Amino acid sequence: MKDCVPRRFNVGQSGSGKTTTAMAAIRLVKAQEGQILFDGDDLMTLDSEAMRRKRRHLQVIFQDPYSSLNPRDRVGAIVREPLDLMAFDTSRREREDRVRELFGLVGLRPDQMALFPHQFSGGQRQWISIARALATNPRLIVCDEPVSALDVAIQAQILNLLRRLQDEFGLSYMFISHDLGVVQFICDDIAVMYLGQIVEYADRASLFSKPRHPYTAALLAAAPSLARRKSAGYVREGMVVGDPPSPMNVPKGCAFASRCPRVKDRCREQRPALFPDAGHPVACHFPLN
Repeated sequence: MKDCVPRRFNVGQSGSGKTTTAMAAIRLVKAQEGQILFDGDDLMTLDSEAMRRKRRHLQVIFQDPYSSLNPRDRVGAIVREPLDLMAFDTSRREREDRVRELFGLVGLRPDQMALFPHQFSGGQRQWISIARALATNPRLIVCDEPVSALDVAIQAQILNLLRRLQDEFGLSYMFISHDLGVVQFICDDIAVMYLGQIVEYADRASLFSKPRHPYTAALLAAAPSLARRKSAGYVREGMVVGDPPSPMNVPKGCAFASRCPRVKDRCREQRPALFPDAGHPVACHFPLN
């Protein structure tokens, strides 16, 4: 995460490792190896106290706004909780004022602070989750499919709110999604994952106009936009069959080899590394032209 871009995405089918990667990046789950760079520090080497100080800059908006909010707490207390835990240099009055400010930022009224989560709609509960994530003035927010449980109209409101907040506060997002329409609307750079591996990394324009990995092409070909599929010229390349291998028993070669229409013997024997190809990194022995 060194030199974070404004909106960096993980995209891929369910079970591809998007959430695990993001949670490991902010040390909510333990990474087995590698580095996690944030502001020049390797988060994997920080002790508990140093990581605690970093936490105020790293926040999360979870997928299900109801299960991520304590149903027994009033929403004002829920939004104030990060401040109670991490804003040691503020008084109780200052923290309460900050909560009122946050409610206004996300479009809620201060008098709603005394209500419980079940008294809000799904979209409003996600606004509460966003307010909580903003409480400590973070620099990076992990958005774990924050609109997937909401209807289309509410999705648009949430996405517009996230973009407005980013412009206002200079936030960076690591946004997880399998909805390519959402990705195309809000992303800057995209990492495509398959069975725990990043198989392609590109900026939005490059990935949607010239995908290089067959799996990326398959995702785009499956998206419900026939005009985009035809204009990009990858409908034929996007046809795949079968189911992905078990994540507990990934083949020794390319994990996509059993489904790839371009597979060759080398693909079944040697796992491709992520290397630059045609301007952006792709993990494929025989990338698309």
